[in-house]
Amino acid sequence: MERRDFLFKGIGAGLVAGLAISTDMFAANFNKLPTASSSALKPYDLVAVMGGEPEVMFEKGIAALGGMKAFVKKGQTVVIKPNIGWDATPERGANTNPKLIGKIVEHCFRAGAKDVFVFDNTCDNWQKCYTNSGIEKAVKDAGGKMVTGKSDGMYKEVNIPKGVKLKKARVHELILNSDVFINVPVLKHHGGAMISVSMKNLMGIVADRGFWHKNDLQQCIADLPTWRKPDLNIVDAYRVMKTNGPRGVSVSDISIMKAQFISRDIVAVDTAAAKTFGLDPKTVGHIVKAQEHGLGSMSLEKLNINRIKI
Repeated sequence: MERRDFLFKGIGAGLVAGLAISTDMFAANFNKLPTASSSALKPYDLVAVMGGEPEVMFEKGIAALGGMKAFVKKGQTVVIKPNIGWDATPERGANTNPKLIGKIVEHCFRAGAKDVFVFDNTCDNWQKCYTNSGIEKAVKDAGGKMVTGKSDGMYKEVNIPKGVKLKKARVHELILNSDVFINVPVLKHHGGAMISVSMKNLMGIVADRGFWHKNDLQQCIADLPTWRKPDLNIVDAYRVMKTNGPRGVSVSDISIMKAQFISRDIVAVDTAAAKTFGLDPKTVGHIVKAQEHGLGSMSLEKLNINRIKI
């Protein structure tokens, strides 16, 4: 069974399970994120940015982490994995913001990348998703290359020794062959996983997701990154889908929050995003299970966080 079939079996629950979070509440939660006083002594663990356009926030955020050269070296191949799952325009907030993706591609080339590839295993028709999301044009304009996620021959089986439920998966060859893996989800409500952020976005790098929904979705989401964690996670929270996720019904599901969260730590970045979204991260199974796997820290108060307001 395809991913979309599982999603829409439970769509009724998804339609009512969102959060009534307002822009003011989102901003208040953002301001509650802890910051450390030791920023001059060690690099930031996480950067949270609020108040600007996607490109501007990314410029500020990546600079605080040492620039893209801290992640991409000359001659390396980069794969960027946004959420491009849905045949929807940017205003719907179902996919990652195309302006952000274009700017990330640009920065990768500035850092010396040889090639930058972008893909997703979409739920809707992949050509329509790539085109109508605006991501294909943004990537090509920046010099990057779009690759389909719908070619079965591009997936190779890998073992996941540390997986509790997910012991193997067929992963897209770009993830296997690229030097640098950048994960760029959009923050939104999700009827099955409660929230869709960095770890949930990794479902788009595998071919066979039906198993996940039948065998503890939350555990499988946490299991996959034990095989390979992204080198960088950039959470797009510019347009945030408060309800009816992951696809959304209309622009009424969206609030313009103008935020981004950037970190190497996939647990920390999802924890910060969940808190700002208005969820207690301890209630989100895959975040808790990922910390149990040792994939990162939910203890934001122990991390060196830089909050930037534009």
